[in-house]
Amino acid sequence: MNLNLTVSQVEELRREREERRVSFSASLLASGAGDTGPFSVATPVVYRHVFTNVGNAYNPNTGVFTAPVRGVYHLVLFVAGSGHASTRTGVSLHKNGEHVVLAYGHHTSGYEKVSNGASLLLEVGDVVYVKLWPNSWVHDSQNHHTTFSGHLLFPM
Repeated sequence: MNLNLTVSQVEELRREREERRVSFSASLLASGAGDTGPFSVATPVVYRHVFTNVGNAYNPNTGVFTAPVRGVYHLVLFVAGSGHASTRTGVSLHKNGEHVVLAYGHHTSGYEKVSNGASLLLEVGDVVYVKLWPNSWVHDSQNHHTTFSGHLLFPM
């Protein structure tokens, strides 16, 4: 009887550990190359090429990450764009509809890269996603310049 209890406890700990493994990383385009935007209003960005999605908390059809475990997550944005006199490169990170950080740049020519990130305490069910900044564009190609990643640092 004591052995069965121990096996049961070990199995429960294993399940808890598996549930707490959360990490995703994705780039904008699944294939090809091109620009997304500009649009006159902030527009959700859907990162379609998934490198990893441990825990399946990132949805490549909607671009939304939903926290499966309460904890501190580190989220990062890397963005590429073509310089243009009237068009900027920029995206913003949002948590449950609220603006968190902005990755934004403006070069009048050439190629630019911008980035930003934040560590956030997320509750189970909190959603995090990226929006294209109004009147901005981003670029991606088979080289995966524009990415969105998140990792559970530790559960709370």
